[in-house]
Amino acid sequence: MSVRRAERVGESVREVIADMLLRDLKDPRIGMITLTTVELTDDLKHAKVYFSCVGDESARQRSLEGLCSAAGFIRSQVTRRLKLRYAPEMSFHFDPTLEEAERLAGLLRDVVPKED
Repeated sequence: MSVRRAERVGESVREVIADMLLRDLKDPRIGMITLTTVELTDDLKHAKVYFSCVGDESARQRSLEGLCSAAGFIRSQVTRRLKLRYAPEMSFHFDPTLEEAERLAGLLRDVVPKED
């Protein structure tokens, strides 16, 4: 199997999970989250799902707990909707990239002089 296939299937998995977050998952612990990327192994048996979240550390933790508790349902739905041979094991991870970008943008705003 090619790495390109794993990337394509990973993007499809991300789209399916994002759709499920909008329509199917009603867990109140899962707040305003954005799926940033899904990394699949070349054999498509393990998936790392990265997300960013609005809120503080406790909101992140609650969202992570909600996603982990729904992992079995998400896994089965992804397998069914994408007609995959194997149901990939899913692990969820917080992606700090957006927070880092906001922090850097704030630092740049402070350094760059404002024009009047």
